[in-house]
Amino acid sequence: MARVPTRDSLMAAVRLWARLRAGTGSPLCRKYCTSRHQDYYTEAAAAEVVVARELRQLPGGGGAGSGGGSGGWDFVGAKEYLDYRRALYGEITHKALLVDAVGTLLVPSQPMAQIYRKFGEKYGVQYSEDEILSRYRWAYEQPWGRSRLRYVADGRPFWQFIVSSSTGCSDLQYFEELYQYYTTEKAWHLCDPDAEEVFQALRKAGVKTAVVSNFDTRLRPLLQALKCGHWFDAIAVSAEVAAEKPNPTIFLKACEFLGVKPEEAVHVGDDRRNDIWGARDAGCDAWLWGNDVHSFKEVARRIGIRV
Repeated sequence: MARVPTRDSLMAAVRLWARLRAGTGSPLCRKYCTSRHQDYYTEAAAAEVVVARELRQLPGGGGAGSGGGSGGWDFVGAKEYLDYRRALYGEITHKALLVDAVGTLLVPSQPMAQIYRKFGEKYGVQYSEDEILSRYRWAYEQPWGRSRLRYVADGRPFWQFIVSSSTGCSDLQYFEELYQYYTTEKAWHLCDPDAEEVFQALRKAGVKTAVVSNFDTRLRPLLQALKCGHWFDAIAVSAEVAAEKPNPTIFLKACEFLGVKPEEAVHVGDDRRNDIWGARDAGCDAWLWGNDVHSFKEVARRIGIRV
């Protein structure tokens, strides 16, 4: 006789969606999505099949009319997936919200190349903004051989390399002016003007919040300068936890700080590799900023909080 999965077993099986995201072409998906077995030896096994069947109905999931393609499911944001989570967790679908810093919570107020050139004029920087941007991108993509982490402590060695490579200027005073500038509220602004209202509503509803960022130790004072540090219950900075996204460790640390399980958290960030893949590898849900969600009010609505 087939076992009927309990609510507890379904909650344990929610992690399966991260394993299934590879698409119907993977052996794991073929194993669970095409299973016709009716006898399950454990509740977990029964739950896995139920989860797989539900996910098949989502866009691109290999259900009827989907063509059975090998692409991943676009179930993040799909109504069926939200209904599925609400069946497990109630109206509030996640106990914690993790947020990326640069590109999601905050952005530079002026283009980086413009600032590098403006500050560098008195130090003899002659490269155009386009040249500075091109050199910056090249430098940022180079392997950082001094450490497995780019951001160690205050990150000065790494940023000195970036600045000198981008501008051709190794003057330490020039570097310090730039370094200090990016610690102030003049250099940054919040992406979403409604962010404060949303984070207050989330915390009032019992949803815990954290920043998860590849950054050096300037992040905490920067968030204070922007008057948003108190919005968060925890801050997981790569320079402090010794792990950079997409390493799942930084997401697991954030969940540990908040006292939640990874499957109870959703991470929002603007980088598919660092934020989405990394969070999912840690077992968290993940939404791509600018694609799955476009504002923090939309994030709150998806979680089940009215703002």
